[in-house]
Amino acid sequence: MTTGSAFRGNKAALPVKPCVACGRPMSWRKKWKNSWSTVRFCSAACRRHGPG
Repeated sequence: MTTGSAFRGNKAALPVKPCVACGRPMSWRKKWKNSWSTVRFCSAACRRHGPG
């Protein structure tokens, strides 16, 4: 995934996917750059709760 040219300060242009546990949308974060395909939960609480 390349966000360099598409982002330009516009957070609406970032990819979004739902949390597996709660269903809330998660926006792409820079710290998830190398693992965005494996990110499943939006928080530690959702990770503990597991898929709903």
